[in-house]
Amino acid sequence: QVQLVESGGGLVQAGGSLRLSCVASGRIFSINLMQWYRQGPGPQRELVATVTSGGITNYLDSVKGRFTISRDNAKNTVYLQMNSLKPEDTAVYYCYAIVQPTGTMRNEYQYWGQGTQVTVSS
Repeated sequence: QVQLVESGGGLVQAGGSLRLSCVASGRIFSINLMQWYRQGPGPQRELVATVTSGGITNYLDSVKGRFTISRDNAKNTVYLQMNSLKPEDTAVYYCYAIVQPTGTMRNEYQYWGQGTQVTVSS
């Protein structure tokens, strides 16, 4: 019913920038919070940034001042602008959203994107 599709990953040198996008599509009534996670070589997926439906943002300490999360509600899209990238930012980045699909009587569901690889070379 609902799909999240990320784009914008790639290979960049340390100090460079990338902008990730995640588009939600399908039978969407509303989207609550949207988040970006990342998963490096370890097993844990790490929460990088959050933006609520009201535009409140929150960030992982290690990316504060370098990354900016934003959303375009008209386009059901969330962005992650990543500046001053470091090799330790290398990971697969995943989009996550809590969505109320149409016709679900106010029930909300969690959705994940397929991930986009970000590689930062030193």
